[in-house]
Amino acid sequence: MPIEFVCKIKFAEEDEKQKSKQDGDKESLIEESCTPPAKDLAGFANSCSLHGINHIFVSGRLGIRQTIWALAFLTSLALFLYHAAKCAISYLEHPHVTALNEEASQEMVFPAVTICNINRFRFSALTDADIYHLANLTGLPPKNKDGHKPTDLMYPAPDMQDIFNRTGHQLEEMLKSCNFSGQNCSVEDFSVVYTRYGKCYTFNGNKTTSRKSKQGGMGNGLEIMLDIQQDEYLPIWRETNETSLEAGIRVQIHSQDEPPYIHQLGFGVSPGFQTFVSCQEQRLTYLPQPWGNCRSTSKEKFPGYDTYSISACRLLCETNEVLRVCSCRMVHMPGTADICPPSKINCVDKALAQLQKNSGDACPCETPCNLTRYGKELSMVKIPSKGSARYLSRKYDKSEDYIRSINYDLWSCSLFSGDIGGQMGLFIGASILTVLEILDYIYEVWCLCLSHMKLTCLLCLQQEPNDMTRSHPEGAYANTILPNHHHPVPHPHHHHAGHHGVFEDFAC
Repeated sequence: MPIEFVCKIKFAEEDEKQKSKQDGDKESLIEESCTPPAKDLAGFANSCSLHGINHIFVSGRLGIRQTIWALAFLTSLALFLYHAAKCAISYLEHPHVTALNEEASQEMVFPAVTICNINRFRFSALTDADIYHLANLTGLPPKNKDGHKPTDLMYPAPDMQDIFNRTGHQLEEMLKSCNFSGQNCSVEDFSVVYTRYGKCYTFNGNKTTSRKSKQGGMGNGLEIMLDIQQDEYLPIWRETNETSLEAGIRVQIHSQDEPPYIHQLGFGVSPGFQTFVSCQEQRLTYLPQPWGNCRSTSKEKFPGYDTYSISACRLLCETNEVLRVCSCRMVHMPGTADICPPSKINCVDKALAQLQKNSGDACPCETPCNLTRYGKELSMVKIPSKGSARYLSRKYDKSEDYIRSINYDLWSCSLFSGDIGGQMGLFIGASILTVLEILDYIYEVWCLCLSHMKLTCLLCLQQEPNDMTRSHPEGAYANTILPNHHHPVPHPHHHHAGHHGVFEDFAC
């Protein structure tokens, strides 16, 4: 019997379907990528991540809910634009923050202390030639009764620095006692400096050998007792621009990097009192351009000064103005120009007065970027007491009335809502509109729960007990029927396929 072999090749229908499905997917992806986006505003609002906008632009008629959301969104947008404009304006003004830190140091450099006797010339040290030359300053007549002789007119030109040095109050005679941090000090610890008050003295003025204080309070600073030599004060014969009606000491506390500017920055100490001066070092750091107008230390230094300071700038401005107007300088002014004689004192006074009026334009002294100043508090008590006056008079061989004019000085140195909103936006990306969305969602859930409760109770009330009794014989379905379960039961009269009865239980 012949045998016939038949070979049939059949491609799997599943492979064909899978291949056609992949091709269809590719075509759908291409079509989706080429399909233009929906242009309706409601669709854009639903897909936009901007808070609140999906509650405003919805399909259908605009209602009260959408109106409230629109007002809230516009209010938030207006507040955002307002604060953004304020931030932009503030940024363009280059704002800066002032930070204040208080530190307790174990050791600090004691400041320089400059003292001047308010009286510039001792009457006993003035000669007839001095009185003759200083007539415009002191207004004193000659010491001899006959007045100036014709030969007196041949006096040599005055040397003002020699006069101030020779006739000024000498520290060896004024200083009665000196103590610094429990150790004795003397005249050698002071340096001579000239100011508008003439010959003055500075304690601890050399910054290379400056003294240091380890703690504040009495006994840890500078304690000096001064005799102001009030019996050497010039008598007031006639009043001049240089006439002084006061008696006492002028004091300035400053750093070693700046010269004394005592006629404006100093304070007075009265005789007959023990004065306590408590000072606190304050180091200020200012910002350069564009935040401020401080002078950097990299700029060129002033001639005659190692470091820049406002006092040095003011002295240099005064010197240049006096040189320009009077062709000379005063004793306390820096430079090598000739010192003004007494005959040019009126010229100097007018030049300085004019400079004082135009100081903002003629002398623009910038604030240094690093500045050290000393805040001070003064208090005083009467000295001497009745019991100590007799002891001090014997100690210094002076009368009790004279002792009462002595100075005794002691120096011792020693936005809530914005933050919450920023943190909330930074960490959880929320805003005011997000809070409104949450509240709106809670309101909707609450309304939905109320509606479900009403509907359930309504169905319970509509369900009659007699129907339940007729549909379910007693005990017939007690263990088999559960709420919302459907069970087909043959109809007693109809036996057509596909027809069945439904029993439902509602639990309220």
